[in-house]
Amino acid sequence: MDPAPLLARLSAIVGPAHVLTAHDETQPYATDWRKRYSGKPLAVVRPAATAEVAAVMQLCAGTRTAVVPQGGNTGLCGGATPDASGKQVIVSLSRMHRVRALDPVNNTITAEAGCVLANLQRAADEADRLFPLSLAAEGSCEIGGNLSTNAGGVQVLRYGNTRDLVLGLEVVLPSGEVWEGLRGLRKDNTGYDLKQLFIGAEGTLGIITAAVLKLFPKPRAQATAVAALRTPRDALRLLEHVQAHCGDRLTAFELFSAICLALVRKHFNVPAPFEAAYPQYVLLELSDTHAGDGLAALMESTLGEAIEAGVALDAVISTSGAQAKQLWALRENVSEAQAAEGPNIKHDISIPISRIGEFIEATDARLGAAFPGVRMVTFGHVGDGNLHYNVAHPEGGDEAAFLARMAEVNRVVHDSVAAFGGSISAEHGLGQYKRDEILRYKSPVEMELMRRIKRTLDPLGIMNPGKVL
Repeated sequence: MDPAPLLARLSAIVGPAHVLTAHDETQPYATDWRKRYSGKPLAVVRPAATAEVAAVMQLCAGTRTAVVPQGGNTGLCGGATPDASGKQVIVSLSRMHRVRALDPVNNTITAEAGCVLANLQRAADEADRLFPLSLAAEGSCEIGGNLSTNAGGVQVLRYGNTRDLVLGLEVVLPSGEVWEGLRGLRKDNTGYDLKQLFIGAEGTLGIITAAVLKLFPKPRAQATAVAALRTPRDALRLLEHVQAHCGDRLTAFELFSAICLALVRKHFNVPAPFEAAYPQYVLLELSDTHAGDGLAALMESTLGEAIEAGVALDAVISTSGAQAKQLWALRENVSEAQAAEGPNIKHDISIPISRIGEFIEATDARLGAAFPGVRMVTFGHVGDGNLHYNVAHPEGGDEAAFLARMAEVNRVVHDSVAAFGGSISAEHGLGQYKRDEILRYKSPVEMELMRRIKRTLDPLGIMNPGKVL
């Protein structure tokens, strides 16, 4: 089929400058962030308004052209990457980046899908409010992608996942119809909560074009610390201790191992938090809307009691904003340090919080027996049960040979996750990377319910085919 008429009609909708077809123009959109997946789109279409998205979808539905929605293209599971057929259209939302409204009394902000997360945070900050979603890619990821993957980040412990921050959505359906659901209501008990279908659906049910999001009072004081520990089990003991003493002031509780710290120090100019080396570390942060030194004193007394009780071995508490940034760098640079060290086998998993220590011990032992010498680069958001449980090849070993056994490594990890009542995807989604793997861990009934929803909303099967299902 000659694509020229379709491309001409797309150009008429969004303008010729915003229909990209040349290889050098489309390639940045056609390759995922990890460079694991690369496709060949028919075109990249860049609408600037919801009406244009609707017209594009109506045209694609009429021609049965598959559509791949895309935000900042920072996903980690190939969920926004087209296939190699040359027949799929990428719809990039990056030109739709306006903050449409901010209501400080209702504590809401209404933003378009292409709004970069850091810009959204900044808009809230300028209104003396906090938008708490925070993650490593916030300088380039877009809120539409965050919604589509139900992104997590470092403050889920206090504020919840992206799903918990959404009050209303505007969505263009596969038919080209627009569902106008931009309501800033905390209570709306008028039937099915339709917005939840689209959050975390990775663009397989429709295209989110805007959202009403919750804002919170801006913290006036923060206290950041790193505690040294013996084991992940001690991290859970420390979490329980801090929550008992500090309540919901605890904003972040991030675990990272000695291997993680060694990699960060190897590849970044970051000072060690302690003179001695310890097996495990936790970065924790308290925040409060009350200004003053009370929070730092609370952090000091809480960690002091933990050390006296033998829960923690040592602790360092930031005394300035600059030092807090240095402590955060120990955790935030782990992923980049891993990338600099070389390829590894990544897992984004969640485990019931109470069983994290047990899971790490058991799964480390299974991997060590099956793959002698492997290095466990384990870190993550222990306060909400989300681990980035990554496996690196043995030091000095054959990297390519180890990576060739990825399916075997994944099977050990994912089977263990299932045995501990966890999930093989916590905050990165399924995309195409885990699409088939999930069949082992979800029941036939659950999978069929998902397929029925997909068939109902997308009967032509044109919305991001090959992802999730």
